[in-house]
Amino acid sequence: MKEDRSILVMTHLSQLLDLITGFGGFLVPLIVWLTQREKIWEMDEHGKSIMNFQISMFIYALVCVPLTLLFGLGALGLGIIAILCFVFPILNAIRANKGEKPSYPFSLQIIR
Repeated sequence: MKEDRSILVMTHLSQLLDLITGFGGFLVPLIVWLTQREKIWEMDEHGKSIMNFQISMFIYALVCVPLTLLFGLGALGLGIIAILCFVFPILNAIRANKGEKPSYPFSLQIIR
């Protein structure tokens, strides 16, 4: 295994593709994680964190959609999710560049 922080950083930042494509922020990190987890040091840990975060945000968004009918609470929730999906990939890319472990608060531990 080799250490390649630049790929870890790009994997975290690739989540921002959701802002452009709507789904690329899930597919690109998934593909990178599945193909590189045996080759790059700490890719498995970072990939699992990214996937857990992406799946969690999707579940939270699904919960918010019906809540939009209740006084717009879902719209507020979706706004918060959008901010989290923008901020945390950037913060974790910085952490990966420093060699630190990823931290995605509010993530359900679905993939272990």
